Amino acid sequence: MLQKELRQAKSIDNVYNSAYWHLAQQDYTIAEIRTKLERKTENQEWVETVLADLIGKNYIKSDFDFAVHFAESAFSNEHGKSAIARKLRARGVAVTEAAEAIEQVMYDEEIDQFELAASRLRSSFQTFHSTTKEKVYSQFTTKGFSRTEIDHALSLHPEKDTLRTKLEVNAEKADLNKEIMKLYRKGKGKRLILNELRTKLIDVENFENEIYQLEEAGDIDFYQSCLDVLNKKRYDINNRTEKSKAYAYLSRKGFDSDQIKEALNPSD
Repeated sequence: MLQKELRQAKSIDNVYNSAYWHLAQQDYTIAEIRTKLERKTENQEWVETVLADLIGKNYIKSDFDFAVHFAESAFSNEHGKSAIARKLRARGVAVTEAAEAIEQVMYDEEIDQFELAASRLRSSFQTFHSTTKEKVYSQFTTKGFSRTEIDHALSLHPEKDTLRTKLEVNAEKADLNKEIMKLYRKGKGKRLILNELRTKLIDVENFENEIYQLEEAGDIDFYQSCLDVLNKKRYDINNRTEKSKAYAYLSRKGFDSDQIKEALNPSD
């Protein structure tokens, strides 16, 4: 959608009126007001005159004063200092001024980032049933807290032991039978399937029983699967070196020695 063309100022009074109107809505940094006034007129002299006048009369805060007020509000809403600094930079405040303002507010109000992170975590999450560890870290990093501060906050949370990773959540939901079949269809042998299930933190206590049931039902056949995997490659099994490479490849795929030998010696 095209932005509506702004009616251009015909006099410096129009520029003043535009500035007053914007400042009545909310506080702006000098850079933000300058941008808005430059949309109102191409007369740079008018823009600079209005800015200098309004800054002198304290209608527009200095960037430092703006940053102090902004930081006070942000800290009261439990935002961390890195997020505050990032937002101030985005609004045109110089890095040094933003940092000095933040440090002043932290000193004046005795703000402790560790305590702030712990307080925000408690107010944000009574329990962790609807989230994951990755989401908590992502959310709190965005809000301006370091990993060390987040770790500290989690260590103090009464429900800390219930916070699980995405992998752990998915593992709890996993159906062992379906996971085995999924990996089997990808041409993986029993040993590799077991290793991958363990990597995914899936409970493999009934693994051997599941494999037995699937083999009895004819749903899986590792001997045939091993041969199928071999046939997709171009090893010359009549060549000793190539045959050794094929053996190593099939072993990496998780097949056992009997399955590999049968695949490599189909006529025996």
